[in-house]
Amino acid sequence: MSSHSLTSSAIAPVTGSLTPATGASRLPAVSWRDPHSVSPQKIAEVIASLKEACALNPANADLRVCLGIAHAMNYDVYNSLDVLEEARALEPRNFFAQFKFAELQYRLRALNAAETETLQALELASTPAELAQARHQLSEIRRMTREGTIKPNWTKTLLIPVICFGLILGIVTVLFTVTR
Repeated sequence: MSSHSLTSSAIAPVTGSLTPATGASRLPAVSWRDPHSVSPQKIAEVIASLKEACALNPANADLRVCLGIAHAMNYDVYNSLDVLEEARALEPRNFFAQFKFAELQYRLRALNAAETETLQALELASTPAELAQARHQLSEIRRMTREGTIKPNWTKTLLIPVICFGLILGIVTVLFTVTR
């Protein structure tokens, strides 16, 4: 069986809503384990295939989570955030959607948002493995916050600097025209 047919059959649309898995994973099988070993062309193929699967199965949050992960692997952060938000909106109690959204915030070093989102994922965890993942991520976020590895929150308005710059620019323009 070729890798392409494995990927295509793994993300074939499923009719009806998916129920939480007790044994086998309810997510599509992925034909790789190390995301750095995947070529950009392969990621583009997977993204296209997942987009098609999402269009055919619009109520499936898990497919959107996989699409969000693929976008993140393709360094397309904004699309990844949008798709993961859609997944969370489709299934607000979906641990994986919440956890992956929190993980993306963590990887972007938006640690305050990542901590809040990971705490929500921790509340949704229903298995020991999910609890362990969320706790580990939370401990990493807190460690990085302690060490100062954080993207600063911008809380100040730029209105005053912009007004000052405009005034200086206006004064320079007037002086330039007067001295000419």
